[in-house]
Amino acid sequence: MDSSLVAGEDAEVLSSNRKNGGWITFPFVMCAVAGLIISGYGCLYNMTVYLIEEFNVKSISATQISNIVNGFVSLLPVLGAIISDSYLGCFFVISVVTFISFLGTILLTITASLESLRPTPCVVGSNVCESPSTFQFTILYAGITMAAIGLGCGRILLATMAANQFDKPKVQSTVINWYFFMAYLSTVVSTTIILYVEGLSWGWGFGLCAAANFLGWAVFVLGYSFYKRDKPQGSPFKDIARVVISYIRKSKVSLSSNIKDYYHGSAEAIMPKASFRFLNRAALKSEGDIAQDGSIIRPWKICTVQQVEDFKILIRIVPLLSAILFLCVPIAMQASFVVLQALIMDRHLGPNFKFPAASIFVVVSISTSTSILLIDRILIPVWQNLTRQTPTPLQLVGVGHVFNILSMVISAVVESKRLKLSHDRNLEAVWLVPQLVLVGIGEAFHFPRQLDFCYMEFPSSLQSTSTAMVPLIIGFAYYTSTGITSLIQRDTSWLQDDINDGRLDIVYWMLAVIGVLNFGYYLICSKLYKYQNLSKEVNDDSCSDK
Repeated sequence: MDSSLVAGEDAEVLSSNRKNGGWITFPFVMCAVAGLIISGYGCLYNMTVYLIEEFNVKSISATQISNIVNGFVSLLPVLGAIISDSYLGCFFVISVVTFISFLGTILLTITASLESLRPTPCVVGSNVCESPSTFQFTILYAGITMAAIGLGCGRILLATMAANQFDKPKVQSTVINWYFFMAYLSTVVSTTIILYVEGLSWGWGFGLCAAANFLGWAVFVLGYSFYKRDKPQGSPFKDIARVVISYIRKSKVSLSSNIKDYYHGSAEAIMPKASFRFLNRAALKSEGDIAQDGSIIRPWKICTVQQVEDFKILIRIVPLLSAILFLCVPIAMQASFVVLQALIMDRHLGPNFKFPAASIFVVVSISTSTSILLIDRILIPVWQNLTRQTPTPLQLVGVGHVFNILSMVISAVVESKRLKLSHDRNLEAVWLVPQLVLVGIGEAFHFPRQLDFCYMEFPSSLQSTSTAMVPLIIGFAYYTSTGITSLIQRDTSWLQDDINDGRLDIVYWMLAVIGVLNFGYYLICSKLYKYQNLSKEVNDDSCSDK
């Protein structure tokens, strides 16, 4: 993003003793990002429409299935990160899951191409439609699952791998910004070109997804010899478990103020910090814990001071991660409802062109990618000039909360207007654009900065897992939104299969209220949080500027 960084980043690569990594890896990784996201979102963004039109699934049920799939996609990064950090490394995991995704898109292409794999078509909204057979659903869900595995596991690991090719935090942050720009640019392609082709032919649309997936995978594998590949360090979650169990077994032991009474392993001796002081017992040495050569005899009764401090970092971050959940729930529900709104609104651009309902999401992608550029190149430099300080990730995430709330308010107002006119005429789908622009701007503020915050603040042993935490929370948000949707549908008349008979505007007002309450909670959590590595990053940057 910042062209002044390039010279410094090249110097970093040239002056480093390592042979791999640096900007030479950037095109390979970004090509993989583009191929995977064009393919994955090209298939999954339009899945609600595909289920309704080709598999005769009711509209609310289709949105529920879509939410479950999106939640699955968002939960998978943690699994990929654990396998990457603990056993196989980023490159191997990305290569495997991207190829699995390719096979999934092939299956979806087959379901769209063979009539025997789909039920007999019926008019959308008809109450008498043939349901898909068990075999047809099995093939469909197998394709969706495999495509979701690649998109879920691969896309966030690619962000981690891109950042791992550099050493300086400022450069890593810039690379993550470029990753998001490429990701949203690819989403624009998938929600315009791919979805338009799917509107003409589902088979050709899914076939293009498969081609993009394979191309991205092939280019990524070709860059193998250039990548800096970190060696897996074993499961970091084992260390977390050791801290908990060691503390429980020593919960009645008195704490010491002598640094020599704590176990440090091969690391430099440091005194445990006073925060969450009770956990320091996990690193207290007792008779029989340590051998004469300094090795641990009983690994589930003692751990290092650094392991205890890493566990404390996770405890401090948890409240902020919980705030992400209810930031994402309204976004997830809005994404489902917008497709249903667009399906029954006037989607004509001119007399002869009618865009696919799911293509409305291109507004979010364009808004987000454009906003990322403006934030990085204009807003942050202006902020720095005016305040002499760099905005923190949590400050930028807070701005994202505000835009998200505004988007829900606009959604409620627009839906109220649509309902009033629904019996006379169909409101133009362009009325959905303002709310999607706002949610896109909000994403540009909060999503990259959440990832940046986790990557910067998590313990180094959880590097890949750190970038997977945000998608994990988003996954929980999709499942939470599914539960809320089911609850609303069961206990109220607000959500109907024909949304003209419901009160979707009330649901949007409810989401706006949830957003306001969550924003207040977030402000409290962010105010109380103390950064672990922000001051270090600022110092490194100030030194490099001199």
